[in-house]
Amino acid sequence: MDNAVANRPNAALPLVEPAGFAARMAALPTKSKATLALGIAALVGVVLAMTMWSSQGDYKVLYANLSDKDGGAIIAQLSQMNVPYRFADGGGAILVPAAKVHDLRLKLAAAELPKGSVVGYELMDGARFGQTQFQERLTAQRGLEGELTRSITAMAAVQNARVHLALPNQNGFFREQQKPSASVLLTLYPGRTLERAQIAGIVHLVSSSVPEMSPKAVSVLDQTGALLTASGDNAQAGLDAQQLQYVNQIESGYAKRIFELLEPLVGRDNLRATVTADVDFSQTEATAEEFSPNQGAKANVAIRSQQVSESSGSSGAAPSGVPGAASNQPPVPATAPMTGASQPLQTTQAGGGNGSSRRDAVTNYEVDKTVRVTRNATGNVKRLNAAVVVNYRSVTDPKGKTTTTPLSSDEVEKLTALVRESIGFKQDRGDSVKVINAPFKVDPVEKIDLPLWKQPEILDMLRAAAVPAGLGLVALLVFFGMIRPAIKSAFAPRPAPAPGSQVSAVVDDDNALPGSMPALPAPKSSEHLLAARALAKENPAAVANIVRGWVSGEAA
Repeated sequence: MDNAVANRPNAALPLVEPAGFAARMAALPTKSKATLALGIAALVGVVLAMTMWSSQGDYKVLYANLSDKDGGAIIAQLSQMNVPYRFADGGGAILVPAAKVHDLRLKLAAAELPKGSVVGYELMDGARFGQTQFQERLTAQRGLEGELTRSITAMAAVQNARVHLALPNQNGFFREQQKPSASVLLTLYPGRTLERAQIAGIVHLVSSSVPEMSPKAVSVLDQTGALLTASGDNAQAGLDAQQLQYVNQIESGYAKRIFELLEPLVGRDNLRATVTADVDFSQTEATAEEFSPNQGAKANVAIRSQQVSESSGSSGAAPSGVPGAASNQPPVPATAPMTGASQPLQTTQAGGGNGSSRRDAVTNYEVDKTVRVTRNATGNVKRLNAAVVVNYRSVTDPKGKTTTTPLSSDEVEKLTALVRESIGFKQDRGDSVKVINAPFKVDPVEKIDLPLWKQPEILDMLRAAAVPAGLGLVALLVFFGMIRPAIKSAFAPRPAPAPGSQVSAVVDDDNALPGSMPALPAPKSSEHLLAARALAKENPAAVANIVRGWVSGEAA
């Protein structure tokens, strides 16, 4: 070909790189763009998941041990309020975010939730118009039963309770009114019991809440059907709870004295002591009456009453002498002058006469009587038994080796004397104290070395950090596996063209230009394009030869 249109020797076409981030992203291949879009979407999803997980926060118990009816009503109310909730293990409690617990309780209380399975006097608030007298009385009875149930279930040992009241209809036309009665069924927590004082308190609570109800008319049962309110006739013999508590207090008090006295001498955990007290709770009452005689010079005689009666009289002389007229006349009594005004008259009769006098004295003395009533105190200690075990003495040599040695007999005797003095030992009462020196058997404690991944603290920390760590790992994989390669390829510089890859020959010219020849200024791109298009139209074979030479690296 004579005339050939070709590029100038060693004149390479300039590589125009796009300017700006958007232009570089647009110049990426379709596959890189799709990878970049998926990576960004995945990263955004991971960030949203972490945000939602952290925003949930800690959940705390809103209500526990609810009935199915109250639980359903509370869940429905929470759904209306758009409050997230959870259930505890087993469904025994409803959990809500910790920051909303108190607010939700106030709002649910305003909505009268939870209502609870026990209703009280609030039944009287919804009284309907036209109720009969029987319905009103029954509603009042139900309210009273509910209030008593709430009061009884407030006790720590009572899990649930039911109260049944038998309230007869009081009518003034009956001579003998039937007294009300009550029955209480208790459900106690596992392992809990009620003392006699607590049962008496429940009985007193129920009987005091119902007019004219006697405490004997209240029956209390537990969940096993055992009657807890036994009468006095059927009460089992033995010590009651208060007496047992009193005995335990006495024994623990003596044991505490022994520990406080001997622990500074033998060391901590080197002493074991127990005290057994025999306490007499029998009640004895004696009445004695004593009478003391009132005789004796030193006796204090107390006269209660005294009565003296005196009487005197005289009768005429009996007739004497020869019967006749003179002898039949009574003689004239002789008179004598008064010698004293205070002396009684003495009458005499010449012929002799009969005189009589009588003196009666009655003296009533107070009876010396002594009434003595003696009541013995209850809870007297009849006997004390103390048993004390002291460990061997531990001795550590200079090399750090620890050995145990028994106590001497003198030391044991001193400890025995201290124990006797601490409990108030009495020989005549039958008390006994025994102090023994023996080595304590210490069971070796096997130390279990748990691996780090089995320790509870580490497991809890791993559970708490599992979700954010997993989300963070996914975010790193998405960034370094999808987003970073796409961005790196967009900002990577264009590779320079290799030598010989440019147009370095002229068509129909046998002489090839050297590749190391300095490049000349390239013509305008429009002129190159027009010349190449014209050459391709006029001589397609020449263009094919040129392209073949570029591929094979040979001159055209």
